[in-house]
Amino acid sequence: MIIALLGLQLGSLIAPAYACGCGAMIPDRNQRIGVDRETSAVRWDGRTEQIVMRFSVRGNAERAAWIMPVPARADVTLGDPELFDALEDLTGPEYRTRHYFWPRSRDWPFDLTTTDGAAAEPPSAGAPDVGVVGRERLGPFDVARLTATDPKALSGWLEENGFELSDRLSAELTPYVERKWEYVAVRLAPEPTDTAADTGTSGATGDTGTSGTNPAPALSGDLTPLRITFASTELVYPMRLSRLAKNPQSLGLYVLADHRMEPRDDIGGSRPEVTFAGGIKGTEDETLAALTGGRPVFLTALDQEFPEPSRIDGDHELRAVADTPYREVVHTDRLLTVGNGIPVWILTVSGVLLAAAGTVGAVVAVRRARARTEVRSAV
Repeated sequence: MIIALLGLQLGSLIAPAYACGCGAMIPDRNQRIGVDRETSAVRWDGRTEQIVMRFSVRGNAERAAWIMPVPARADVTLGDPELFDALEDLTGPEYRTRHYFWPRSRDWPFDLTTTDGAAAEPPSAGAPDVGVVGRERLGPFDVARLTATDPKALSGWLEENGFELSDRLSAELTPYVERKWEYVAVRLAPEPTDTAADTGTSGATGDTGTSGTNPAPALSGDLTPLRITFASTELVYPMRLSRLAKNPQSLGLYVLADHRMEPRDDIGGSRPEVTFAGGIKGTEDETLAALTGGRPVFLTALDQEFPEPSRIDGDHELRAVADTPYREVVHTDRLLTVGNGIPVWILTVSGVLLAAAGTVGAVVAVRRARARTEVRSAV
């Protein structure tokens, strides 16, 4: 029993995470890789679709193969990570200050604790089974653009390059083959680091007088984005392969089109949440202009969670809806003050009390005057 339990534990440690949002990530047989979040910027003009995608991964894999189904022949280039910084700035929430009159639990005199005064800041017939369209080095990645019409043929190509296609993943690729889609495979393999270049000294293990390279770094954190371009008369975002993921998946989409675009359904995940919708110039940033062609577009930011990836039942098909703008507003509540931070309620209450005191004093004075008058009259 102990041996069996150890075997199960060891198997869980080396089992690869075969799927991630919008594709399949396959590491070496004895390494692990998992995708925590996928963020993508999608540009669609009615004829051509561009997807710039960035994966946030974890694990110990030094290289991996990534597969993505596409409806037409795709080109793969390197994306610019600064694009996502620009999109985050454009779609971030609007912060507003909202004042209140009466003190609350954290205000004097209810909160007697001392503070520093700082306020809290608020992703064909006759054709060969597998065709290598091209292969080039793009930044840290060795990109092989691969088309295939047979999952078994793709499996053979992966094995030749040191990767293993699972039976489940092969089965999930079959619907794309039936629809005559193609799919591309990209080898993610950062180059080993040059010890001499990195440290200013030679030696792979720290010994002086020798030269060499350090092993390739593991694929972790935010990977360099990849840009996939293909012809498409419909805006589609492949997600079916995500159903093989073992852990919950998180997807962020920035959609740039002529109109506000939203998914037709949730495809087995939580309801897609629109976090931003509005027209932009398309020239706010160089990386953004490169994607939009410098033309005004409507930007829709979507966020979706997949707590149970096995429930994913298709690809995201997005449709145009009314161009209703939306932006999240985050309110910061502050006590209404004047001058050097004097609460207005104190001034108001003090004024009322003074006025009341003055009124009472006047009434008392009047009564005393009347009393004296009455006394004099009686005398």
